[in-house]
Amino acid sequence: MKNLNWFKQIANNGKLERRLSLGEYKRAASWSKYIVSSGAAIKGEGEEEWSADMSQLYIGNKFASGRHSRIYRGIYKHGEVAIKLISQPEEDGDLATFLEKQFTSEVALLLRLKHPNIITFIAACKKPPVFCIITEYLPGGSLRKYLHQQEPYSVPLNLVLKLALDIAHGMQYLHAEGILHRDLKSENLLLDEDMCVKVADFGISCLESQCGSAKGFTGTYRWMAPEMIKEKNHTKKVDVYSFGIVLWELLTALTPFDDMTPEQAAFAVCQKKARPPIPATCPPAVRKLIKRCWANNPHKRPHFEEIVTVLESYAEVLEQDPVFFQSYEPPRNFTLSQCLPKCNSRSASAEA
Repeated sequence: MKNLNWFKQIANNGKLERRLSLGEYKRAASWSKYIVSSGAAIKGEGEEEWSADMSQLYIGNKFASGRHSRIYRGIYKHGEVAIKLISQPEEDGDLATFLEKQFTSEVALLLRLKHPNIITFIAACKKPPVFCIITEYLPGGSLRKYLHQQEPYSVPLNLVLKLALDIAHGMQYLHAEGILHRDLKSENLLLDEDMCVKVADFGISCLESQCGSAKGFTGTYRWMAPEMIKEKNHTKKVDVYSFGIVLWELLTALTPFDDMTPEQAAFAVCQKKARPPIPATCPPAVRKLIKRCWANNPHKRPHFEEIVTVLESYAEVLEQDPVFFQSYEPPRNFTLSQCLPKCNSRSASAEA
């Protein structure tokens, strides 16, 4: 009980929570079977090897929500965690079945993932109509939230490259494991206290061998590759496209296609091959990398292994000679290996 009282204090920042409105209370009714109150334990016990000891789990404040889920800050076995609760609608059997399959798939994927740039899975509980996934809690919040707190075009280039490298390392690992994320966006990229990025939210991820077409797929249009918008068969290259959009976000601290609705953005991407405008201040080498990543033809997009190599080179060159990096432009018909600046050779020739 002592731990619970301590958590209530840090979760509420010493303030009383406001009371729920009648509408909020009715919407929360299906959750009340499992959440007695803020800071209370979830009822029920799981039966799988990944099952949580629910007597050790306490729920704090909600800090995010999705179409069918809510994410809370909490305490599990004396450690801070994020708790994703998924609610099955009683009136829609097909959706309830879909959400259960999605939960099972997400847990199966999270169980096998161990990487410093991937969210750490802790435990889960399957008690229809509510499912629970417990992961590490990252205090820095989402990359999207961080960027929206910055002035447009204000993130330093060295930080842009550092954050991009974190994401690329995580995605390289996922793809090596044969996993497609399929919803890579700044909202699903979380920051720890050291500004390390971790890829999160694997609710619509899949093994590449099992993905098939994107028919009936629900993703986020502003970050979605054109072949997915068109509900065609897709490969790992859909994540590379999304990474290109995220890299653009890092450079601009803006929302892609913010002057359009999601549907208008989807139409523009597919029918007009539209992309967000790259700022004039973007170094030419980074500009070409972004364009390669969001190429309309998936076969022209690089793999994350190549992207990591290029970004590591850029970060090194920027540290050694920022002026050279700002003016360096890869050859017109470049490959990614040709995209690497020759900073060392330039320094050697300058000394001669």
